[in-house]
Amino acid sequence: MGETEAGADASCGHVSGGPEAGPDADAAKLLPFLVPGARADLQVAAAQHVLALTGAGPGRTLLAGHAALLRALAELAAVPAPAPAPAPARDATRALVNLTADPNLHEPLLAADPGLPARLLDRALDPQWPWAEEAAAALANLSRESAPCVALMVALAAAEPGQSGLERLVRALCTPGYNARAPLHYLGPLLSNLSQQPEARAFLLDPGRCVVQRLLPLTQYSDSSVRRGGVIGTLRNCCFEHRHHEWLLGPEVDILPFLLLPLAGPEDFSEEEMDRLPVDLQYLPPDKQREPDADIRKMLIEAIMLLTATSPGRQQVRDQGAYLILRELHSWEPEPDVQAACEKLIQVLIGDEPERGMENLLEVQVPEDVERKLQQLDQLEQRELAREPKEEGAAPT
Repeated sequence: MGETEAGADASCGHVSGGPEAGPDADAAKLLPFLVPGARADLQVAAAQHVLALTGAGPGRTLLAGHAALLRALAELAAVPAPAPAPAPARDATRALVNLTADPNLHEPLLAADPGLPARLLDRALDPQWPWAEEAAAALANLSRESAPCVALMVALAAAEPGQSGLERLVRALCTPGYNARAPLHYLGPLLSNLSQQPEARAFLLDPGRCVVQRLLPLTQYSDSSVRRGGVIGTLRNCCFEHRHHEWLLGPEVDILPFLLLPLAGPEDFSEEEMDRLPVDLQYLPPDKQREPDADIRKMLIEAIMLLTATSPGRQQVRDQGAYLILRELHSWEPEPDVQAACEKLIQVLIGDEPERGMENLLEVQVPEDVERKLQQLDQLEQRELAREPKEEGAAPT
């Protein structure tokens, strides 16, 4: 299963496997072979056939019209086959990854099996389940849409009496080797999608739980851009809560160095400039590499931009030498849209403070006609940036 684009809009792609199947196959005939009690070899073959159908749009559309088959597939994904036969649960779960990758199929999937989010969640967080990664990938796909995301929040709340389902998810994400047979990278984008919900952000930003502090080291997780991007997307979403900025930027969390370090390269700053930087960003080794994923770099910049929404936040970001890192990033950045985001953040840091009553940028109400004009100008700027050749070493001053 290939890695996906990170962030809240990550999609988990399609899993290939099984024999070729035409979209005109009579899906209803597969149902008797997918239900519990079916002969094991026929169940395996039927699951492979369904997986092949989900590899193409016509096949997925065909299956979407068969609620009983979708329900049987969801049930099969949670039931292991007797060893040593190949587990049809594996192919059933992979088929669900493919089906959930299509937002148009979320409604029929949930209509066929309202308990699907809870079923997948139980498997994704089972430390013994061999296909927990596939279950997490299906959940990451499903949670991209609002209605399934809300259903998943309900499932998390009811996951285990006396314990938060979100706590279990964070523990699984932050515990190396939580499942020896599944890496669980897709719990990252799943948490990022969930963090779009106010209830999830309230949990993540509860000072008594220390959740953000546990996530911060994963901003440097080199083994998977999926996990890394999901965590950074989660942190970015948390930064929308400006009431928590002082805590996030303060000594209890100290989030800014974790957001800046992936953006830093091997630059050799002067002694005076070096003293302005947090300790973790001083005297970086000559082989220090920036975050290689452009989408993740942009999310890091967006998170810092959100932290500058209030006047105290802007001052704290300035005081920690963010401009120096961003200045060098801008000179290096090869992607026009990331470079443009970097420029906007730099302008906030070096520009004049807003007039009285406009200090909180997240609470400023922009008239609709002005907003439309700004959007048009932004689109024009993006087109011009895409056409212009980059100047070596250019940076805003």
